[in-house]
Amino acid sequence: MTEAPKKRGRLFYKFLLIFLIVSLVPLGIVGYYLVNLSQITLNKAISRDQEALAVGFADTVSSYIINFRNVLFDAAHLEDFSSMNTAKQQGLVSHIMQLHAAFLEISVINADGDETVRLGRFVHESKMRDFSNDALFAKVMRAGEFVGGLEKYMGSYPAITMGVQIVNPVTNQPVGAVLAKMSLTALSSLLKTGFPEATHTQAAVIDSNGFLIAHSNSKEIYKPDAKLPDDVLRILLQNDAKTGGGEIILETTGERVLGAFAEVTELGWVIYIQRSVSVAYQASDDMLKRTWRMMLIVTVFVLFLGYAVSLVITQPIQALREAAIKLGEGDFDYLPDLSMPNDEIGELAHTFMQMSESLKVKTAEIMSAKVELERLNRSLENRVEARTRELKSAQDELIKKERLAAIGQMSSVVGHEIRNPLAVINNSIYFIKTKTNATPNPEPKILKHISIIESEIRQANGIIDEILGYARTRELNPKVMHLNSYLEDLTMSFPVPPHVELVKNFAPENPAVSIDPDEMAQALRNLMKNGIEVMPEHGKLYVRSELVDAGTVRIDVEDTGCGMPKETAEKIFAPFFTTKARGTGLGLAVVKKVADRHKGRVEVSSVVGKGTCFMLYLPVLQNPPQAPR
Repeated sequence: MTEAPKKRGRLFYKFLLIFLIVSLVPLGIVGYYLVNLSQITLNKAISRDQEALAVGFADTVSSYIINFRNVLFDAAHLEDFSSMNTAKQQGLVSHIMQLHAAFLEISVINADGDETVRLGRFVHESKMRDFSNDALFAKVMRAGEFVGGLEKYMGSYPAITMGVQIVNPVTNQPVGAVLAKMSLTALSSLLKTGFPEATHTQAAVIDSNGFLIAHSNSKEIYKPDAKLPDDVLRILLQNDAKTGGGEIILETTGERVLGAFAEVTELGWVIYIQRSVSVAYQASDDMLKRTWRMMLIVTVFVLFLGYAVSLVITQPIQALREAAIKLGEGDFDYLPDLSMPNDEIGELAHTFMQMSESLKVKTAEIMSAKVELERLNRSLENRVEARTRELKSAQDELIKKERLAAIGQMSSVVGHEIRNPLAVINNSIYFIKTKTNATPNPEPKILKHISIIESEIRQANGIIDEILGYARTRELNPKVMHLNSYLEDLTMSFPVPPHVELVKNFAPENPAVSIDPDEMAQALRNLMKNGIEVMPEHGKLYVRSELVDAGTVRIDVEDTGCGMPKETAEKIFAPFFTTKARGTGLGLAVVKKVADRHKGRVEVSSVVGKGTCFMLYLPVLQNPPQAPR
């Protein structure tokens, strides 16, 4: 027999819990503080790096624009330009546009504001323009240079206008100006290269009005009203700082993003870099996951360590506890081995073993006395129980005999004292009825009362028959009957009123039974009669038979009357119990008596409002003769 697995006691779990609390709680608090501190520090570093990246790209954009401005500045200070020789200027302008694809259009204007040279990649008209009243030309002539004026060149390409003075190197006086329109699409390519789509980062350059100059997604700049979302623009345009950054919740999507911005020197533009928080803080999240993973490993290690320490402390106590349980159960022969350490627990175990030996001797004496006492008690209980059963059986038999004797005496009185007068009354009524019928016109009231007297005589005779039938006990006269043919003959001869429909359904096995046909007919007729009486207007009376098992057949007599409550159903087989206005209450008592005499039983099932079913169980005759075909 295998031993059941040992259960850990509460002391073991207390030690384990205390060890875990002492070791893990401080570790958890410190770890949580350090992890949060590290995550906050790392997130701030990531935000600062993004701000530094925005500043770097702001310098890059500024350098990009200034480089092209310097190209125009260097060209405007060449002698060929300052000579205002149209042919030479046209050659130089053509050379500049070939070298620098960002220039979309370059114009040369003299000091009077007349355009002398105009070259453009999409310009097809040769008519020169007058810039004498142009504010941009006047600003260039006054300030020496100008960069700005964002526009959509040909309605699609973002571009800016820049201009520089043409200065005579000899006199150092302005003799005209060079105005150029420069495409900014290369800035979008630069942003796209620096912030590819795979990094989940967006970068944009906006002017002081919030319009997009460049975007890492070049499709954005070609929109008719290309701008950043309003919630981002409010932060960027209303901020006086040169650089900054932090988390932003986008109103349109509800997404949390990490944004950083930096102002482009001398241009008034702003570089804006946006990255999803989940992507920006991915390194921080990875560090957090690794830290928690390490904390989990430490926790598991501490758990195993605590388990081992608790086991070392509680194992001797557990062994002593198991020995005490065995001792409490009276098992002195199979006490567990108490190999205890040389300490206080070992001394306790030694004392416990001495106590168990003493208790074993005392218990053996008590058990011997208990066994003898139980033997004497069982013997006395068996004798008392046997005598009680005999006395109860004799008492029940005596009561039954006295009751039957009383009923028998009463039936003799009834048969002698009542039936004789009834016979005289019946003969007298017959004589009166004969004389009345001989009269030519008999009075209807007399005939009606004669009929009532005859009905009451029959009712009285029926009551006398029920009393005599229950009181008399004769020997059974059993006969082997095939149940189907017996029930068929019985139902055919029973008077069923026209308002009741008789429904028969017999067992196809046609079992054979050994019954007294007269007694059984009386019992079944009582049941059918009761069923018809509870259906005064209309209804169905079912007579069925069914083979319950190989040794029992059930006969059902069921009506669709009003049914009866459970309290009534429990009493209906008692003698003289009836719910009818007139009756002896012996009809169902006779049914039960017949069932008992045939070694069967009778049961009832009733539902108020639906009907009642009486079930008569009879033993099936084994190896019966063949039923007649």
